[in-house]
Amino acid sequence: MNKTPEKLRSVDLFAGCGGLSLGLKQAGFSHVLAVEKSEMAAETFFHNLVKRLETEDEWPGYVSDSIDDQFVRGLVVGELQKVLDSDRIFESLREKEIDLVAGGPPCQGFSLAGRRDPSDKRNDLPWQFLEFVERVQPKTVVMENVAGMRQAFRKHGKASPFEELQRALEETGRGYKVQPMALNAKHFGVAQNRPRVFLVGLRADLATDNMVFTAEAWDSHRDLDPASGEDMRPTLAPWATHGLPEGTELIPSWDAISDLAFHKNTNSAFVSPYVKDLNGRVLVPASQALAGATAKVLRNHVRRKHGERVQDRFRLYHQFSEYKIDPLILTVSADTEMSATQKREFVTLKISQAQEKFGFDKKTARKLIEDSLRLGTKKHSQRALNPKQPAPTVVSLPDDFVHPFEARTLTVRELARFQSFPDTFEFRSKETTGGPRRKFEVPQYTQVGNAVPPLLAKAIGNHLRAILSQNQCNTEQDNQLAQSA
Repeated sequence: MNKTPEKLRSVDLFAGCGGLSLGLKQAGFSHVLAVEKSEMAAETFFHNLVKRLETEDEWPGYVSDSIDDQFVRGLVVGELQKVLDSDRIFESLREKEIDLVAGGPPCQGFSLAGRRDPSDKRNDLPWQFLEFVERVQPKTVVMENVAGMRQAFRKHGKASPFEELQRALEETGRGYKVQPMALNAKHFGVAQNRPRVFLVGLRADLATDNMVFTAEAWDSHRDLDPASGEDMRPTLAPWATHGLPEGTELIPSWDAISDLAFHKNTNSAFVSPYVKDLNGRVLVPASQALAGATAKVLRNHVRRKHGERVQDRFRLYHQFSEYKIDPLILTVSADTEMSATQKREFVTLKISQAQEKFGFDKKTARKLIEDSLRLGTKKHSQRALNPKQPAPTVVSLPDDFVHPFEARTLTVRELARFQSFPDTFEFRSKETTGGPRRKFEVPQYTQVGNAVPPLLAKAIGNHLRAILSQNQCNTEQDNQLAQSA
């Protein structure tokens, strides 16, 4: 079956709230199926990528539908194993000729030996992903995981989970030519420093002799170095677009949220160029008809309430940022094993060093010392954002990010901006959670933190689409030559 480049079909496993699918859709892929076990994250996916939810009972009704009915709508809510158990679904998928299967199964404990050890539950989800690929035989495969997967490729003489997973994908189905990659979202127009590792596979029968594959993981940072050359640049690696020596600069965090700083939930008169571009390029399919109406109200921009002491600590972080003082000194102030004298000596030394460098007056120094001793905390990673740099990696907990100018943490919408979600993408379900519920609930903050940035997904999708399009053209030319011979 011949398909034009506009008709490429994709499947998203472990889909979360839909960042990967949204980006692939913008790259010209037609969404066929997503699978997500969390009802919270799946609700957001459905609301934005399938159909806008209008009533309270619409989503519970969908969740209770049969797997066959959900498959027809394009989103299965439940474990991937439910899909693997349905021969009818796979018969339909094979008829559709899937071009891309993507997903990010947790792989930290993956081992090739695990297939021979059913009791090792760490292997279940990666093997389910690979079984899906084997049965569907897509033209391309994209697997995403955290950057730590790439560290210590070989430890104590053993292959890392990342290497093991690459080998398993290479041997799946008809076989795949696999390129490992380390891609940072900031190199693709995202206002965030977010390094992630990917395995991108092209079905072996589609690979040509002139394609380049490297055993070493390709790092998107190498595109920023003119000396790196193109001779050994992997064919499947998307080109970086931001941070190049003579190109577009990296997007600082302030460009993403500056228009949200001083209003509650309505759009201000000024919107940054980054946000205008983002909202213009990344369209949410299920919201396009409502774009005019929803643009007047900004969703998911609810400021969290903090006590006065916490707000004082946040203001202190702002000063630390201004004077380049390590906020970890507050953990020293909270250290129960140090005496009050030891704490004061340590804090005084650090503040004095900053005073010598920046030249602020003695009154400011004394206040910084007293506030640092008074506002100690055990939070090691909390600090104010640097407005001039891309945001740090967005995580599933909101407490690490302190607004660069306001005494508060960031809203769901602000973190979504860092992830390159457009404002028309509305996150559903509860905003946050805590305690034991963290193990199974996926609220809005977690949905944002777990997502693949749509702009990064779009860059990967555009690149693979171009490769598949060229492959199709070559095949058609070969067929024409064969017929004319």
